[in-house]
Amino acid sequence: MAKITIPFGPQHPALKEPENFMLVLEGEQISGSTINLGYNHRGMEKAAESRTYIQNLYLIERVCGICSHSHTTTYITNVEELAKAEVPQRALAIRTLIAELERVHSHLLWLGVAGYEMGFETLFMYTWRDREQVLDCLELLSGNRVHYSINTIGGVRRDVSAEQKAEVLKRIKFLEGRTQYYIKLALEEPTIAARTADVGRLPPEVALERGAVGPTARASGIARDVRKDEPYLLYDKLDFKLITHNTNDVFGRLVVRALELVESYKMINQVINNLPEGPISVKVPMKIAPGEAVNHYEAPRGEDIHYLKSNGTDKPERLKVRAPTMANLQSVSYMLEGGWLADVPLVIAAIDPCMSCTDRAAVWDQKKGKMAVYGWEELRKLGIEHYKHRGIDFSKL
Repeated sequence: MAKITIPFGPQHPALKEPENFMLVLEGEQISGSTINLGYNHRGMEKAAESRTYIQNLYLIERVCGICSHSHTTTYITNVEELAKAEVPQRALAIRTLIAELERVHSHLLWLGVAGYEMGFETLFMYTWRDREQVLDCLELLSGNRVHYSINTIGGVRRDVSAEQKAEVLKRIKFLEGRTQYYIKLALEEPTIAARTADVGRLPPEVALERGAVGPTARASGIARDVRKDEPYLLYDKLDFKLITHNTNDVFGRLVVRALELVESYKMINQVINNLPEGPISVKVPMKIAPGEAVNHYEAPRGEDIHYLKSNGTDKPERLKVRAPTMANLQSVSYMLEGGWLADVPLVIAAIDPCMSCTDRAAVWDQKKGKMAVYGWEELRKLGIEHYKHRGIDFSKL
């Protein structure tokens, strides 16, 4: 049978963000694929170098909308480590509370997207309706539904009142009941089993070899979770299970996320019912002594890593972000191989990808033998020249 190569993206109805997957097909079956990044690069790491540590909080929060708290917490932990700041226990507890509410938000959103990709639109509508409950909790506690901005250097910017505690507990109790329904649906609904079982297979040895993280790795039976392996915030004081599954497919990734919701509810209840007394922040100097720090964090999609280098000023010298989707994309080409074209959107969606926090761009200057560095003005000129070749002159705007 003849082989044909077709592009999937960067613009495609099944992709929510621009990315390109080149698929080699033999009939309807995939015999190979390549992933091409770089369609959504926003230059955030470079932009961080010209902003103060506190200004960067609002930049880093926008690395990813769904994991905004994950990124700011990882970043701010580096800042506080370099500044040798002792963050109050109450602030750490509030960060933990927001972290697990964010995980609930992310997993419910993913369940809806998975339902949509498999043609089960009722599941999509149900989960997104229920997701409003956790978004209301986040808005109640932080003032915002998506970019919560709860973190500040040295602690958090808002406290939690008794009335807020009661309201969050009420909504979480409602979600606990709804999640039991989703778990029953995931385990017993024949439509879900037919669309997800043996789709996008990723054996544990391949997951380890390719560096898979988060629910993608745990659905291949790998018991790896930063909250357990290297506890941060208050996770060493919380009682929760590390969820894994052994089917190594999209079905397993669905089950892992559904069961992780239950564990998040348990942790939210524990934090709210045992919130430490005391201040919610401490003062931290604007200028940070020279140093380097690396921290990682279990974001809803998997391990998030931030590197920070300070130079004695009020701005970082270097910031590096490794989002979990970057780690999981290595496994997607393996998951696709041997599968069917109709399953491609579901397999890609099963890692819960975020292309905007993944894309990076680098330019190698062959004449100078080193990486080229561009300022905003140089990038603007390059952009104008690029579009001139395509018949559009932006220099007149």
